[in-house]
Amino acid sequence: MARPRRIVLLRHGESVGNIDDSVYEREPDHALSLTAKGRRQAEEAGARLRELFGDEQISAYVSPYRRTHQTFQALGLDPRRVRVREEPRLREQDWGNWQDPEDVRRQKAYRDAYGHFFYRFAQGESGADVYDRVGAFLESLWRSFEDPAHPPNVLLVTHGLTMRLFCMRWLHWTVAEFESLSNPGNGEMRALLLGLDGRYHLDRPFERWCTPESYGYSG
Repeated sequence: MARPRRIVLLRHGESVGNIDDSVYEREPDHALSLTAKGRRQAEEAGARLRELFGDEQISAYVSPYRRTHQTFQALGLDPRRVRVREEPRLREQDWGNWQDPEDVRRQKAYRDAYGHFFYRFAQGESGADVYDRVGAFLESLWRSFEDPAHPPNVLLVTHGLTMRLFCMRWLHWTVAEFESLSNPGNGEMRALLLGLDGRYHLDRPFERWCTPESYGYSG
């Protein structure tokens, strides 16, 4: 099995939805574009990735949203070294279709009280739903490592919550641990690095906003 040396997760650059909640009344979430600042964030991330990957081959997976595609394009990776696929299972948490800002604000308050992992948005998904589809993608990804010629690098261009849930699934975090962590900022990366012990380790932690409170022994 040709396991990659590193699996890099990148959150898209700043989008118009990150600075103006009202845009969700007029445009679908999946169609939102990067801002000028978001493009610069993606370009800066691209410079770091090109230095990290060097001349090595890359297997890339991109969420089907416009802002993640634009982020990937702005990275400036050498197309001769990248095998890229669109991966719907890496999309953002679904919050429903056309969004009413007042309803979204109310539901966010409910989610904060109920828990980000378990609260399901009306006509949308819970964190647990995203965890399930990310887990299904992870199984497909793991099977791809059976190819002896698999590249030494994997790149996932996705969303903040999806990044945390991917790491939760991979590293076997508890729900309490997940709930205690914050999303990375726009254009931020985390990497799972293959160690000498044969296990993957996160290059740096996610920021913690509270102390996790477990229900039982597993925490």
